[in-house]
Amino acid sequence: MNYTSVLPIIASFLSAALITLIGLPYIIKACRYFELFDFPNGRKVHSKPIPRLGGLIFMPAAVLGLFVASWVTVLLGGDEYVFGVSTIAMTVGGLIIYLIGFIDDRYGMKASHKFVIQALAALILPLCNLVITDLNGLLGLHEIPFVIGYALTVIAILTIVNAINLIDGIDGLSSGICILILTAYTVLFAETPPIASLNAAIVGSLVVFWCFNVFGSVGGLKIFMGDSGSLFLGYVCAYMSIKSMMRPVAPVDCGEKQMLISITLLLIPVLDVVRVALQRYFTGHGIFEPDKIHIHHILMKAGLSMHATLVCILSLFLLICVINYALWQCHFPMPLIVMMDIAIYALVWGVLMQTNK
Repeated sequence: MNYTSVLPIIASFLSAALITLIGLPYIIKACRYFELFDFPNGRKVHSKPIPRLGGLIFMPAAVLGLFVASWVTVLLGGDEYVFGVSTIAMTVGGLIIYLIGFIDDRYGMKASHKFVIQALAALILPLCNLVITDLNGLLGLHEIPFVIGYALTVIAILTIVNAINLIDGIDGLSSGICILILTAYTVLFAETPPIASLNAAIVGSLVVFWCFNVFGSVGGLKIFMGDSGSLFLGYVCAYMSIKSMMRPVAPVDCGEKQMLISITLLLIPVLDVVRVALQRYFTGHGIFEPDKIHIHHILMKAGLSMHATLVCILSLFLLICVINYALWQCHFPMPLIVMMDIAIYALVWGVLMQTNK
């Protein structure tokens, strides 16, 4: 890897960060003018109306970042970026998710209706051969039939999209987790500049948004990303996790390694949304019913402040990453590592439940 491949990625990050820095104050003004606020209620943790359309900037920032990266590549003597069918499919699906999020932010939409449209968007990626076809020993399975893989891929996309969306309950959490996830994918795809530049652009936009979201109340510039942002980020994370597992690999055990990376990066939000769905089901509540049983709610109920909760969850995310890397280096099999991850999450959850009694 040389500077001719690194500079476009850096340019993508900086241009997306700049457009976000310029654009967010205007979005805040527009939200105030049209009274587009996230109002406090019984399940929200904020106490006053906050502008809610910050996530609208993510897709334009990503597109700008890609154009700038391609332009810099040409200036350095390389070829302009050419995108394959899977990237175009991701763009179409991401646009659907992005627009549905905006409609929900602006007018409101039933969770069940959103889920149906998310499912339609999720069907697009497998049509372009982005399908999970090998579980690399997870659940004792390896190669699986295409039809089962197709269904599993759609379920995985829906789970990830909603996991990123539903963990967006406190300042900086969803955006912070996505910064870490997409930074990792930027590094992992560094030898594929168009994909790395896409991730870098979204990270650049997210870093600026994160500062507005976490610290903006000091200057009156606080804003939430809304569903338009969190659903879009979830779709990008789902796309990247599946694309990472579909890359041609050598030697043979690299497939297991790539699956472990994707599972590790998405473990915290996915385990949380699965646990919440199961808890709602077994307590007789609808799985789409809003409540306050996500991990960030429980941590705050235990007495932590919002920022302390943010630090705690991001630290748990990084701890899981370090543990999994160490176990992999010690030649632990991927299925055993995943089981240990689930045990760690269950232990943390059990301690929290005891603390809140």
